[in-house]
Amino acid sequence: MDFFFEVLIGGLLAGVMYSLVAIGFVLIYKASGVFNFAQGAMVLFAALTFVSLLERSVPFWLAFLITLATLVLLALAVERLVLRPLVNRSPITLFMATLGLSYLIEGASQALWGTQVHGLDLGISDVPLEFQGMLISQFDLFAAGTATALVVILSLLFNRTRIGLALRAVADDPLAAQVVGIRLQRVWAIVWAVAGFVGLVAGLLWGARLGVQFSLSLIVLKALPVLIIGGFTSISGAIVGGLIIGASEKLAEVYLGELIGGGIENWFPYVLALLFLLVRPAGLFGERAIERV
Repeated sequence: MDFFFEVLIGGLLAGVMYSLVAIGFVLIYKASGVFNFAQGAMVLFAALTFVSLLERSVPFWLAFLITLATLVLLALAVERLVLRPLVNRSPITLFMATLGLSYLIEGASQALWGTQVHGLDLGISDVPLEFQGMLISQFDLFAAGTATALVVILSLLFNRTRIGLALRAVADDPLAAQVVGIRLQRVWAIVWAVAGFVGLVAGLLWGARLGVQFSLSLIVLKALPVLIIGGFTSISGAIVGGLIIGASEKLAEVYLGELIGGGIENWFPYVLALLFLLVRPAGLFGERAIERV
């Protein structure tokens, strides 16, 4: 039983890392209805920029601030040059635009910082802690604490401020929001900037875990089951979906791996997401679409 809980807790903590990437998707989709496939490329760009600055002897916090400013400017440029000209276009058009944008950002990252793999040390020990006979990763605990703080900050921002009120109005009815004087472009710019900050946090944590390399952008694929289960419009859903995916994939690998074969951890989340699509297409916390016929 101790081993079961050790695997379960490890999976839950790993799921928080998936949630960090999924939150970036949720923010943009909730405000503009755009599924930003370039979020993974933004995570890669953030981690690569930060570690490259560190290797050039830039102090840690100065590198963080420079990278944050760069991500915010990148997010604002994407909103201004890509999203705004394509407003009112079909969702598939917007999706293909962000898909092309992801390759553009990856190419720019390669041209700017090179293609070599970088190690990233955030000064967080990964030596497991022993608790009640279970081993728990210190890095995973730090990542879970960071994600929790981020969710609390975003919740306060979007529920207790005028910006949050404007965001909810735009998400519910963009045309009505415009009628009452809310500037859609301003709200979109703020949301994309916040998504850039979330991408920076996710990029640093994932870069420290896996190393900063171009395969880092593929974590966008691991965020898809999280979004399907939690819902595309809920930050809380992104957290819950990440916990479900993280726990289920670890338990499946340990307890079903011997029966089916290894590698279950890589594809089991998609099976789970498919089952959710059949039973609850909007996800656990997603908004159900109601159409008049």
